[in-house]
Amino acid sequence: MHTRNIHRQGYDFKQLVSVYPALSNHIVITQRGQQSIDFSNQTAVITLNQALLKLHYGIDFWTVPSPFLCPPIPGRVDYIHHLAEFLETQPDFSSHEKVKGLDIGTGASAIYPILGLKCYNWQFVGSDINKEAIKLAKQWSEFNSLGLKFRHQPNSEMMFDNIIKPGEQFTFTICNPPFHASAQEAQAGTERKWRNLKGKTQSNLNFGGHAPELWCEGGELKFIKNMITQSQQYSEQVNWFTSLVSKSDNLKSLEKHAKELGVAKWEVVAMEQGSKQSRFVAWNW
Repeated sequence: MHTRNIHRQGYDFKQLVSVYPALSNHIVITQRGQQSIDFSNQTAVITLNQALLKLHYGIDFWTVPSPFLCPPIPGRVDYIHHLAEFLETQPDFSSHEKVKGLDIGTGASAIYPILGLKCYNWQFVGSDINKEAIKLAKQWSEFNSLGLKFRHQPNSEMMFDNIIKPGEQFTFTICNPPFHASAQEAQAGTERKWRNLKGKTQSNLNFGGHAPELWCEGGELKFIKNMITQSQQYSEQVNWFTSLVSKSDNLKSLEKHAKELGVAKWEVVAMEQGSKQSRFVAWNW
């Protein structure tokens, strides 16, 4: 993980329980004699996230109701820290206080805006095609006095239209795109993950997520290509467009598409979370 990531050394369950006692109901002892939780239990995972957000980020009111995706906070904040370091290397960067981000597909958790605000005091707008997700995201902002803004995207084919207002400026956009190309692929991938974890199957899943969060036609490759294409129209209003890319095999095709459209700068920022290799791409015009 990024050197700034407070979760690099794992979870301090003693501290977490001290600020969020409800977590004590979900503590288990592993075969190595260490404290953990049952990551196949949805309630346990949400409670862990609530404790993490309260202890490390000062968030008192937050949850993710079914069927929305429950995000793994250490991985999400890693994207934030890597993006912050990336912005700091740019010649026009002056201060995090002046940074404003747009989260495409913010979800009911609004996790990127929350973490970006708490880690770097970034301003944020979050967008989503799901009205209920936007309603919940607004609640977390209001309950915790965060001052974040959220906008509903009425057109599922559009990423920036209807969201970026005339004359509005953003330092960056951020996105965790749908990974899979179909519902069947999403289910198969999830079941493989949980068999590796603990022999669990689909009926035991905890992180949840519904169709728009998990899959779209063409998967992340088509989704990000569409994002690159649509971003050109907003090249004067956004300094950097970014997106996670889960499959490294997609990088060459994405770069080729970007260069064919005339993207001026294309960067790939590598990230690691344990044994997992990840990355995000960044481009501008």
